[in-house]
Amino acid sequence: MLQLRSLLLTALVAFSSCQQPVKDYYMFDPHSAARPNDAVTTHLEWEAEVRFEKKQIIATAHWVISHKPGVKEIIFDTDGLNIERVWLDDGDSTNWRLGKEQAYIGSALVVKITDNTQMVHIRYTTGEEAKGLQWLEPGQTHDKSAPFLFTQGQAVLTRSWLPCQDSPGIRFSFAARVQVPEGLFAIMSAVNPRQHEDNGIYRFKNDKAIPAYLFALAVGNISFKPYDGRSGVYAEPGMLQKAWWEFAELPAMIRAAEQEFGPYPWDRYDVLVLPPSFPFGGMENPMIMFATPTIIAGDRSLTNLIAHELSHSWSGNLITNATWNDFWINEGFTTYIERRIIELIHGPEYAEMLQALGNQDLEVAIAESSHQPELTALKLALEGKNPDDALSIIPYQKGFAFLKMIEKEVGRSRMDSFIKANYAAHAFSSMTTEDFLAFLRSNLLNDEQFERLQINNWVYAEGLPSNYQRQSSIRFSLANEAVALWEDDKPLLSLPTAGWSTYEWIYFFRKIEPKASASQLEALDEAFEFSNSGNAELLTAWFVLSIKKNHEAAYPQIEKFLQTVGRRKLLVPVYRELMAHKHSGAMGLNWYSKFRVNYHQVSRNTLDVLVGYPIK
Repeated sequence: MLQLRSLLLTALVAFSSCQQPVKDYYMFDPHSAARPNDAVTTHLEWEAEVRFEKKQIIATAHWVISHKPGVKEIIFDTDGLNIERVWLDDGDSTNWRLGKEQAYIGSALVVKITDNTQMVHIRYTTGEEAKGLQWLEPGQTHDKSAPFLFTQGQAVLTRSWLPCQDSPGIRFSFAARVQVPEGLFAIMSAVNPRQHEDNGIYRFKNDKAIPAYLFALAVGNISFKPYDGRSGVYAEPGMLQKAWWEFAELPAMIRAAEQEFGPYPWDRYDVLVLPPSFPFGGMENPMIMFATPTIIAGDRSLTNLIAHELSHSWSGNLITNATWNDFWINEGFTTYIERRIIELIHGPEYAEMLQALGNQDLEVAIAESSHQPELTALKLALEGKNPDDALSIIPYQKGFAFLKMIEKEVGRSRMDSFIKANYAAHAFSSMTTEDFLAFLRSNLLNDEQFERLQINNWVYAEGLPSNYQRQSSIRFSLANEAVALWEDDKPLLSLPTAGWSTYEWIYFFRKIEPKASASQLEALDEAFEFSNSGNAELLTAWFVLSIKKNHEAAYPQIEKFLQTVGRRKLLVPVYRELMAHKHSGAMGLNWYSKFRVNYHQVSRNTLDVLVGYPIK
């Protein structure tokens, strides 16, 4: 264990003396045991050692805290941590206890403090089943040369590898010193190194306060290649050049976002390409986006996800949902900004396609939520439930539709001014839905507009309000010509598909689905080789259609896809379709049993329920 206590004490005392006053009031978070209105963390100095042979992190968290006079304890969130020792400023141990474990919360760590306490130190090790850590063997990585570790904190998993106040409404700055095995490279959601350290010791610093779910770490055989002075790509060496080429629009995306919504608010924006088991398309960790390799299609066709995660630098990271009940505050705004960036880079017709597909996905998701209609509202009520229930497509697409509807009412210029004002007024803080509605009413919409636009129905009611409008798409209208020719049994290679994007093909698959037969899909596959595509989004749509129509020739490629992809968004529709049919259900169960070990806990949580695992 690395010992820097005297140095840390000096640094932390200096840090605490220059801190701004803690905010007056924190919202109650049903997914955190912390009581930040009594005592709250404000800064972290973290020293850690990563041990791959034991799949364990050994660490000490040195927390600077602020508390009201007379408060006798501070409460941290933990989940499966082994707490070894807790002490206060002067080095003397203090009384502490772990509370009873609760679903979706873990065990509260209650630490006794005094009126003079400025720092709390917690020495601990991570447990065997730490939900926020994924340890990969060399064979599970791209280069197969070294083990790999990455973290995933959203929604409440950071507490499984850091004792913290794990609520999105609580922010802290941090510095870290991390020891990793020699030859490996470490990255955090901070200012990151560019070169390997021979001794395996890496230092990090992030002066801009972030919520715990954005505290991130990755360790592996990683190299770096820059674009310019503030952006670049990290990846395994064998993936680096391919990833660097794929994301080459990143500097232009940053400039486009700044053009619309003001200066980039963080020091850097880099991308780390993770191994395939990463459960999300991307994770918006400040300064270092974690990305799935499934967006590397070889033609830059899926880089709208980069635009989405970049947009989180403003919506989500600069202003954060106060609790997971307000998740749409993060994702609705991010989807709105993403599409504005895409419009500037690729033009309005391309952005219209994304919105039109988003409308389709939203309507399907709402229809499929009939057993849980409460999850179709923007403002959620997740107390006693898994906060991952919020992580559906609905807050993204319904939130976007809501904001787009307001833009149509007030005009783009006024909408942009409003968004910039919101960021300026609430930078580096959290926001509830009610905070946003109050700001909206005070700064953009008058009372008549607020009522006529059904603002409260959009936010609090289930489903879609009567003034919801679908987006039309010129490029999809042109794609309908190819659908008509296909229905007339014209030669497949004569269809006007030259220059189509991924999204036109996905639209085409959806349109032909009612009439397509297995033999027709076989002919399409022979003509266009969809089953061998390198585009994961296209493959997902094609495989769902193939399973539905029992296009048996696609099954070997479906099996390979499920073995090598860990992204939940892509796995769920494929497994759902497999489980929906007699001709594929047993096959789906067999594949899941074999490949489950490759998936992250976040993906397993969803898929176990979907496929009925463990199999009885």
